[in-house]
Amino acid sequence: MAHCVTLVQLSISCDHLIDKDIGSKSDPLCVLLQDVGGGNWAEVRRTVGLRLWREARTILGVEECMTVTLIGLCPQLGRTERVRNCSSPEFSKTLQLEYHFETVQKLRFGIYDIDNKTPELGDDDFLGGAECSLGQIVSSQIITLPLMLKPGKPAGRGTITVSAQEMKDNRVVTMEVEARNLDKKDFLGKSDPFLEFFRQSDGKWHLVYRSEVIKNNLNPTWKRFSVPLQHFCGGDPSTPIQVRCSDYDSDGSHDLIGTFYTSLAQLQAVPANFECIHPEKQQKKKSYKNSGTVCVKICQVETQYSFLDYVMGGCQINFTVGIDFTGSNGDPSSPDSLHYLSPTGVNEYLTALWSVGSVIQDYDSDKLFPAFGFGAQVPPDWQVSHEFALNFNPNNPYCTGIQGIVDAYRQALPQVRLYGPTNFAPIINHVARFATQAAHQRTASQYFVLLLLTDGAVTDVEATREAVVRASHLPMSVIIVGVGGADFEAMEQLDADGGPLHTRSGEAAARDIVQFVPYRRFQNAPREALAQTVLAEVPIQLVSYFKAQGWAPFKPLPPPAKGPAQAAQT
Repeated sequence: MAHCVTLVQLSISCDHLIDKDIGSKSDPLCVLLQDVGGGNWAEVRRTVGLRLWREARTILGVEECMTVTLIGLCPQLGRTERVRNCSSPEFSKTLQLEYHFETVQKLRFGIYDIDNKTPELGDDDFLGGAECSLGQIVSSQIITLPLMLKPGKPAGRGTITVSAQEMKDNRVVTMEVEARNLDKKDFLGKSDPFLEFFRQSDGKWHLVYRSEVIKNNLNPTWKRFSVPLQHFCGGDPSTPIQVRCSDYDSDGSHDLIGTFYTSLAQLQAVPANFECIHPEKQQKKKSYKNSGTVCVKICQVETQYSFLDYVMGGCQINFTVGIDFTGSNGDPSSPDSLHYLSPTGVNEYLTALWSVGSVIQDYDSDKLFPAFGFGAQVPPDWQVSHEFALNFNPNNPYCTGIQGIVDAYRQALPQVRLYGPTNFAPIINHVARFATQAAHQRTASQYFVLLLLTDGAVTDVEATREAVVRASHLPMSVIIVGVGGADFEAMEQLDADGGPLHTRSGEAAARDIVQFVPYRRFQNAPREALAQTVLAEVPIQLVSYFKAQGWAPFKPLPPPAKGPAQAAQT
């Protein structure tokens, strides 16, 4: 049966939302959920697609559908950005999902007032939601629905408008913009400027990007940003673009500094300078020139490669395992020990290893994985080691497949003495040396994933921070699974979800490469749930590294073979 699968981009706006904050408006965010059957709804994450799944299976020899789907997940949840103090927000971040003609895809849009930094929505005010199918949106192109608190119970006021656009192009517009001599708008300060880009379509202006706010600065330089080409200008470089520069106010009543009109074609003539014009000032003052100038330093159209573009282009994911053998795990012969092998021959360490390893092993062609232990006294001299080969062969620490790692672990367990401390830096640095060699090739041919299984907090905190920051400049990711019920606060800090990781000297990580997950959270969940969570960030980490280096896929896929009719025409 022929399947129709395409990527659809949804743009969302709301009108007349309820104000939940005392003395100010709400800070709305939209979350998108999809019906997954059985009365259950799941937050949308972008999967790799049926066509790519088939190609990956052919090229990689993947045996399980779940394998590619899990590691192909985009870690970005189906959420827009939060718009502060706004009852009629237009969200600049679009939401993407696959459209399948042959199925009914029920969607639920939820609007929340966000007043904290936690990703959980249970502690945020629900402003209302709406349900429809993706088919309804696609067939209408744009749809407006009333917000409901519950089915059949209106939220009191408020609507949501959703428009759909097919994603046919994987190119993005990347820009870097600065401004000079902007007007001073604040009475006791300068201005807090931000930019908004709009494209003209159907006689209306549609928001395509909103920059960050730079506080108290009349000569700001905004962060480099990328917007899908199709979203930015519909793929047409001559499409009119409006740029608005405004002074941010916390109550949502932003003051216009100035605006100008351009197009992608003009923006690409860098450096491009534009005068910010405030229409009212221009009419009132004959001597008025402008309210500052905006300079586009970089504007380029480039191809945005996906995780599967790299994997299917020949990038090998090298998988390494490090297992904690410190004394805090308890005597392996005791049923209370985390290393105790149950009558079925498993424990939390092995369950976590199988869960993650069974997914990631399909992305390594030779299936040979180096495996190490740390924190144990090792024969014959019984010195404490923090990177001993699990098979006791330092010249060849490779194990064949995940089963090989499991066998080596079971054989090593009775031969070592659990000791301590819990040092991560040696194994991280060990893998980083190989990642450094790969980086010197200057091709997107290899990426390294280190899985650390541990029962407690890291001891060499500063050394580990140094190792992670150095590794952030390499083709490498670190996954930490916390086994047992210890306090893992130090691990949460390594995860750096709250901001870049820094060394003691102040050097910041180039990117976030650590993902920490406590195993106990998934103890009663299907094995796939743990793998999905710990591997969710690997694709974006891999893509972000190769993109930063400017490296295209190592071996681009050849074009499809021509059929007889096509061949006859050439």
